[in-house]
Amino acid sequence: MVLIRDEFSTKRKNEMYHPTTRVLTVLELLQAHRQMSGPRLAERLEVDVRSVRRYITMLQDLGIPIEAERGRYGNYRLMRGFKLPPLMLTEDEALALTLGLLAAKRLGLTMAAPAVEGALAKIDRVLPEALRDRVQAVQETLVLDSISTESYRSSPESTVVLTLSIATQQEKRIWMRYQSGQAAETERAVDPYGLIFHAGFWYTVAYCHLRQDLRTFRLDRVLQAELLEETFIRPPGFNSLDQLRRSIASMPGTWKVEVLLEMTLEEAERQVPPTMAMLERVQDGVVMSCFTQDLSWMAHFLVNLRCPLIVREPAELHEALHILAKEIIQLAERSEEESTPHRAAQAPTQYTST
Repeated sequence: MVLIRDEFSTKRKNEMYHPTTRVLTVLELLQAHRQMSGPRLAERLEVDVRSVRRYITMLQDLGIPIEAERGRYGNYRLMRGFKLPPLMLTEDEALALTLGLLAAKRLGLTMAAPAVEGALAKIDRVLPEALRDRVQAVQETLVLDSISTESYRSSPESTVVLTLSIATQQEKRIWMRYQSGQAAETERAVDPYGLIFHAGFWYTVAYCHLRQDLRTFRLDRVLQAELLEETFIRPPGFNSLDQLRRSIASMPGTWKVEVLLEMTLEEAERQVPPTMAMLERVQDGVVMSCFTQDLSWMAHFLVNLRCPLIVREPAELHEALHILAKEIIQLAERSEEESTPHRAAQAPTQYTST
């Protein structure tokens, strides 16, 4: 069980906890401190002493051996020698936690960096060796791209993600059964050079022995993946993210975007993820260049920058901004008086018995 080692900050007086969370927190506090008084526990949990007694009773009913001293200021303690079982995680849970922590780190939560590293270390410590190696491979090989602005659009099997991570880390060949966007299934051996999360999808960039060329594969379309004994050598200096971008740029329906942002380069670098677009300082500001398959999303992104800008290309992005502007104006002009008749029209009809 992960121990609570630091004092809860007194600045968090307004934080609310679910009752179950409070009960579990009592258990972790007693595990960390061996014994604590009722008033001290009440202060830490931001509840009254009576609630603490109720939580203690709930834990005792669950078979946790907690001893209590009589009196208003009596202490509670775990019976000597009692140890909580270690934290047990399934493969999916370990992967989910690791990805969540890596995403927090990628989002630039610098104040949380020590906590992220500490949590990753704890996960590594409690995992079985085989699973630990697979999760560490994800940490070392995964490139998270544009996660601050895109949501998850596909859900590959965790075994596929872990297997591809191991193969990328150890430079081992993969046999896989793959389904194309047209639902055609093929079997092939590939040498995975990189694992990337980009724009809501998981990808691997790999040398495909079936096509004898570099290919990009979406992991949610990988039906089966097996690690082979054959090894490969990744090309020196190979950048899997750059290769993915070139691959996406050549896809039908992909738009090349170039926008002049009237802000400083320092401001642009704070707001535009470095893996999303290229930024170039010019006389009038900063030129942002990238590719997208969703002009509506790009319009929302540009508006959220909250700066004057000029769209250089594509012309269709102007229309996407016009559509977004109309939607915003419609929202701004709405009132409760206008929406009330609509809600009344949607209300169920009342019938009177005869």
